[in-house]
Amino acid sequence: MTASDILLAARNLSVRFGGLLAVNDVSFDVRRGEVFTLIGPNGAGKTTVFNLISRIYDPTQGAIEYEGRALTGLPPHRIASIGIARTFQNIELFEQASVLHNLLIGRHVHRTSGVLADMFFTAKVRRAELASREAVERVIELLELQKHRDSLVGALPYGVRKVVELGRALCAGPKLLLLDEPSSGLNAEETDDMAFWIRDIRDELGVTVLMVEHDMTLVSRVSDRVLAMNEGEVLAMGTPREVQAHPGVIEAYLGTATDAASLRREAVR
Repeated sequence: MTASDILLAARNLSVRFGGLLAVNDVSFDVRRGEVFTLIGPNGAGKTTVFNLISRIYDPTQGAIEYEGRALTGLPPHRIASIGIARTFQNIELFEQASVLHNLLIGRHVHRTSGVLADMFFTAKVRRAELASREAVERVIELLELQKHRDSLVGALPYGVRKVVELGRALCAGPKLLLLDEPSSGLNAEETDDMAFWIRDIRDELGVTVLMVEHDMTLVSRVSDRVLAMNEGEVLAMGTPREVQAHPGVIEAYLGTATDAASLRREAVR
């Protein structure tokens, strides 16, 4: 593996909130074209790592590089423009707008025209609008949102809204997609669909995926590599099978019997 194969590199990340050390000396690489997943019990520091990459938090120590350039110090509003998009554990959509308009908002990062050009709807603005519409239509087709395109988001079932949020992130045209618990709140059928779409996002769109997830079945189905965390530190890293069979990972999950049993089942598959 060469340096050009690494899309994102985290080096010795630590974050302290007052007297609490939320993340302690965490390092990992995300390779181009893979699904890399962070797992761990609640409070393990997974979402804090996501917030470091999104530039919501600053690391107390350590560094993050994206495509060989330093991410630390970049303002949060610049993240989407360099090719990183994110979904959230709690859905963040405009509920009184249609699915189509929510997806078009994802294209805002590509806007280059000024106020006057928009007012007069110049040829450049028309071309940009057409390109945005075409990009959104591709996402609608990929995620099978055709029948919901003109529906108000607030009137849609929770599972569909999760897909719309995923679609809005894809409309930004990312190279790296951060998925924060994409199966949270979904039923078994919807989780199956999510697994299918995550694989398509990687295989058909060529988007690298960095995911935080609790559903170990989904983790096993879509992940190329897994990093397990507990109490802000790295427990294990490797393939889903290797990580789920790691004694330290199983012990960390023992506080939740369902998760521990799930880990054991997936490890022997």
